[in-house]
Amino acid sequence: MPRVLVVDDQKDVRAMVAIVLRVNHYDVIEAESGAAGLKAFSEGFFDAAIVDIFLADTSGVDVMLAIRERVPGFPIVAVSGMTALDFVGAAPDLADVVCLQKPFRPNDLLQALRKAQAAAGGELSAVV
Repeated sequence: MPRVLVVDDQKDVRAMVAIVLRVNHYDVIEAESGAAGLKAFSEGFFDAAIVDIFLADTSGVDVMLAIRERVPGFPIVAVSGMTALDFVGAAPDLADVVCLQKPFRPNDLLQALRKAQAAAGGELSAVV
């Protein structure tokens, strides 16, 4: 069962994402802050991460860069409620991060996750 780290400081968004993923046979670890997300990432194995760009304690971009520093090419889906997801230009290491605008439908989330895994050269196939 693929394991996904979900980093979002909005409890309701985190819960919705976790439910969608669990129903589709993903193992989900939730983190309510960038610091908690990086701690979880350093302590466990993950197949992908879903990271909110705007976190209360730090920048989601910094979280994604830290993840990529540890595991280059790691599959990441960046989510944001803002209209501009233009962080990629300032962070070349994140060029293949898949961006998803809030609010999104469950199917959009699953497609973004599969696209992120494909961009990393693998396939996340939890849906049975």
